[in-house]
Amino acid sequence: MSYSPNTRCTAFVDGRRVAAGELRHVAIKAKQAVDARANAQLLVFDDRDGSQIELDLRGNMSDLMQRLSGEAPIAAPQDETPARRGRGRPRLGVVAREVTLLPRHWQWLNAQPGGASVALRKLVEDARRNRAQSDRARGCQEAAYRFMHAMAGNLPGFEEATRALFAQDVAGLEQHMAGWPDDIREHALMLAADALHH
Repeated sequence: MSYSPNTRCTAFVDGRRVAAGELRHVAIKAKQAVDARANAQLLVFDDRDGSQIELDLRGNMSDLMQRLSGEAPIAAPQDETPARRGRGRPRLGVVAREVTLLPRHWQWLNAQPGGASVALRKLVEDARRNRAQSDRARGCQEAAYRFMHAMAGNLPGFEEATRALFAQDVAGLEQHMAGWPDDIREHALMLAADALHH
């Protein structure tokens, strides 16, 4: 996966936060930190979803600057297969996919005005509108969990903290994370903030 130079992220070297902000700035700070320490372990996380970003820090600083300028990919090269063109109405942004339902579900969908496709689109839009806040909270929990798993999976209290995170137990989460390094604890709480104050 490739990332925009504007992607908001945070870099950790050996468990310490070394940079936070746009990827283009974080990558420079991360390279400096890694170059300054032999065998340094770098982990960079997308602040939106807690996923890890693999940076291509090969070469010297001018090589990195070239990649950051958009002339080359910022993220490490990965095998991405191009999307296959399927049926549907691509000009309208409609994508055809297979859906498996019970016969009674198909009967109900086909009886709706406009047919099954229109009915499914309306159901999805209603669900998105009605569940936006809870979906956002769940996304924050998942982002915090991804980060916690990568950075604190071997730390004391990880499992208890995870249970507290998904139970939206702020006091329990803070209690079980109390012994963690400050940078890790603070970043996990920042990622989980919307879910915890839901």
